Amino acid sequence: MTTNAGDARLLVVHAHPDDETLTMGGTIARYAAAGAEVTVVTCTLGEEGEVIGDTWAGLVADRADQLGGYRILELSSALGRLGVAAPRFLGGAGRWRDSGMAGTPAAANPRAFVNADRDEVVGALVEVIRERRPQVVVCYDPNGGYGHPDHIRVHEVVTAAVEAAAAPEHSAGGQPWDVAKLYWTVTEESSLAAGLGCITEVPATWRLPEPGELPCVPDESVTTTIDVRAHLPAKVAAFEAHATQVTVAPSRTEYALSNSIVQPILVDEHYVLVRGERGETGPDGRERDLFSGV
Repeated sequence: MTTNAGDARLLVVHAHPDDETLTMGGTIARYAAAGAEVTVVTCTLGEEGEVIGDTWAGLVADRADQLGGYRILELSSALGRLGVAAPRFLGGAGRWRDSGMAGTPAAANPRAFVNADRDEVVGALVEVIRERRPQVVVCYDPNGGYGHPDHIRVHEVVTAAVEAAAAPEHSAGGQPWDVAKLYWTVTEESSLAAGLGCITEVPATWRLPEPGELPCVPDESVTTTIDVRAHLPAKVAAFEAHATQVTVAPSRTEYALSNSIVQPILVDEHYVLVRGERGETGPDGRERDLFSGV
């Protein structure tokens, strides 16, 4: 890490509780353990999520509609296991609602994140950036990883807010702050394939994915690889904290969501640098540290 660990500030922005753990839980744990200031901003409560198992099944949106509140508890527990003190919700907890998938009734809700006033959402994130003053920010790629409308909206909002935070004329509170590096969190194609190839036993109720069913990006688009092997226990524990959404296999090397598709828990996490200068790289041309060169 080029920046002194105690001075390093990382801001990650996600759409729903559990996204932070599924996409980059090991990275969060690694930098938190190193002493960096890690802020996780979540944009909705994940109210439209499905629930695994019967214990909390009645909390879903078309029944008690209490899942969002319960997922605050899950997120708080997961972040604690990753070394982050507490969750932070954009605009405050419950300000914007999970939009569900495109074309569903949830997407038409006036409170849905996809229907939020763009200037208000961007302004709220500008305030966070100016307050926390992160050198590094992480969000999703333009497709939101797998096409969820809230993920795509997060990509758009973060991209705009990073630019606006540095502009003195922007009216959001706080002093202007220029983020040094902006990354997208992605899954590398070859790592996903290798992880799937190592799965020898699939629980009876799960299945392997069909070719192309899981989102990933070509290896050549990846700029940065973060080795999280030393933080796998924390990462797996955070997966287990999101129990309404995630089931960890007995091997603790695979997991499944409510769709019952088995996926590997990867020991490397991958990123694409889209703003700022690439830092020190290895023989493969990739960074091994988000803060390299900062």
